[in-house]
Amino acid sequence: MHITQLNRECLLHLFSFLDRNSRKNLAKTCHKLLEVFQDPLLWSLLNFHSPVELKKDNFLLGPALKYLSICWYSERVKVCNIEDWMKNSFQKDFCNRHENTVSDFLLDVCNRCPNLLSLTLSGCGHVTDDCILQVLKNCPKLKSLKLENCVRITDHTLEAVTLHGGSLRTLHVDFCRNITQAGLERVRQKCPSVMLRAERSANMIPDSKPEKKLMLEKASRKLVQL
Repeated sequence: MHITQLNRECLLHLFSFLDRNSRKNLAKTCHKLLEVFQDPLLWSLLNFHSPVELKKDNFLLGPALKYLSICWYSERVKVCNIEDWMKNSFQKDFCNRHENTVSDFLLDVCNRCPNLLSLTLSGCGHVTDDCILQVLKNCPKLKSLKLENCVRITDHTLEAVTLHGGSLRTLHVDFCRNITQAGLERVRQKCPSVMLRAERSANMIPDSKPEKKLMLEKASRKLVQL
């Protein structure tokens, strides 16, 4: 029995076990398999491990996309997360090569994927507050937003959550060092139903351990009195 003799449901099930490159290569073999590759039902989940992968044509963006993850774990992430004013010419040149890659991709998601439920970004040092604002505005069903080690994320993103994150239930801003305790507290007050986590953010004090935060504040007050 040839693979093309299988019905649509079987082919979709078969494709679901393949990675993006394998799906693309198989789709090149005949028109029927290309149609399966282009079926939106196949693309409800996308995981990327490098911004370079975003430029490939081995996936499909559409209304079926519900879960999106872009997690960049590499030594090069450290370069992107250095504050701009601290970068040398070599580091700036390196960052310029892919500075807008993730942001442009997310804007494309805003236009094509209104049913997105979950977005995870890790190590995406060039993603800005404005980009996250657009996601929140254009993906009103978003329930989970997890940001980790995204240096350009500030309190403006937290404010956008309070204004446009009506469906949001989970917010992680771990290792986002440019947000503040005041911004986090604002989210807690205005969005009490949101499960907020800010490990190693806001002055590098873990919000998941309020007792440690209190001890540090008391220690600071004693130093001032001395």
